[in-house]
Amino acid sequence: MVDQRIAKTAQILVEHSARVKKGEVVEIAGGPETAPLIQEIYRLCIKKGAFPRVEVGIPKLAYYYYHYASHEQLTNFPKIAHYIAHNTDAYIGLGGTTNTRELSTIPPKKLVLRRKVTERINKIYLKKKWVIFEYPTPALAQEADMSLEEFEDFVYGAVIQDWKKEEKRQTKLKKILDRGRRVRIVGKNTDIQFSIAGRQAIKSYGLYNMPSGEVFIAPVETTTEGHIEYSFPAIYSGKEVDGITLEFKKGKVVHFSAKKNVSLLKEMLAIDRGASYLGEFGIGTNYRIKNFVKQILFDEKIGGTIHLALGMAYEMGGGRNKSALHWDMIKDLRKGGEVYVDGKIIQKNGKFVKGVW
Repeated sequence: MVDQRIAKTAQILVEHSARVKKGEVVEIAGGPETAPLIQEIYRLCIKKGAFPRVEVGIPKLAYYYYHYASHEQLTNFPKIAHYIAHNTDAYIGLGGTTNTRELSTIPPKKLVLRRKVTERINKIYLKKKWVIFEYPTPALAQEADMSLEEFEDFVYGAVIQDWKKEEKRQTKLKKILDRGRRVRIVGKNTDIQFSIAGRQAIKSYGLYNMPSGEVFIAPVETTTEGHIEYSFPAIYSGKEVDGITLEFKKGKVVHFSAKKNVSLLKEMLAIDRGASYLGEFGIGTNYRIKNFVKQILFDEKIGGTIHLALGMAYEMGGGRNKSALHWDMIKDLRKGGEVYVDGKIIQKNGKFVKGVW
């Protein structure tokens, strides 16, 4: 018998997130450990009269590829993947790693090079219906300092909720940001501000990420001023950069420091011109997610936190910053911090003021 939490999650992913309809081609991707969820998603797609296509990735292949691939292989454009993307109506991607450190010894430049090559394909998917979900595995539970059972409860508790109700709540916040011209964030060792004039906020209520729960907007590229100290480690390909502080002038990072792996931070900032500018400002709204678990899909949604991403801005909403990097970094405001829009406070100590939420 199927775990009812898996059955409900599959229903949310198929009906709410991917909005699968009869006759559509649906790509379902995941690893062997996600089989119970893949099976249920596949069953629902078939019942809807869709045409699901399943792609199962095997552990170690990513490591072998990046460890042994030549420059010619890394820069080879994947024509078959391009064809599949063009002929897919909806994409459901299931994470669920068995080794969170698998790529930690791979030079980041290799990953970035490959990302640049496949960027055209990613842009195709971004214009379609898509969603990604992080399936609970023992490896992810260990990262979160939980037993597998506790982590499963954590994941499904964050996912199984009324997302249409969440959308209505987010609409108020979106309207404030859409009308706003300037954002200021104040907290421990933090006082940073930037313009959002002319940009449109995006509500995230389960259409692209699951779990979901954020409202985000792209800062105007050259307007960020001030400094920020992030609360949690920023993780890139299994490597943690902890104790990050950034200082901005005219939109660009002009000074940076970290207590751990500062060399990786330096390398990422130098990837390309856009990597040292902000591409996203997001406000976490999922108050069912309370703990940092070292998985950005969950961590950036923590209610009472904000995140600022270095690098690529999503074009939806007017974002213009171009970069091979998109690296979310999180500031926890629950124990002291405020968010202002045009001088008016909208959130204090992680809680929205009356009328905002």
